[in-house]
Amino acid sequence: MKQSASNRKVNEQAREVIASILLFDVSDPRLHLVTITGCEVSYDRSVCNVYYTTDPERYAGAQAAFEAAAGHIRSLMAKKLSWRVAPELRFYVDTSVDQAEAISQALNSEREHQEKRIEEETIGEDREY
Repeated sequence: MKQSASNRKVNEQAREVIASILLFDVSDPRLHLVTITGCEVSYDRSVCNVYYTTDPERYAGAQAAFEAAAGHIRSLMAKKLSWRVAPELRFYVDTSVDQAEAISQALNSEREHQEKRIEEETIGEDREY
């Protein structure tokens, strides 16, 4: 989906406001250490898809907490923004951070394996002489 500069600005504004609300106005312990990674606000601003990440073992608890607090977050968001409508909030887990971590671990493991193989080959060449 093509995004204009104004659409990116609206998305970022929504992300900042929701992150601020989570930090200062929501006291649910299940939402501590939750990071808002992005927002996609519809063209008419009636729907806002909110993407978040946290520890993988806390996904279910965070989703339940977001479902319970969605109305409260929406009303606080409406007070902080000067939009004509308060968007319906939909919360989705962003697993890209977990995928990046898994890729990083796989690359590190492969690098260590390659270094070990090269070291063994070097030791083997030294023994031949």
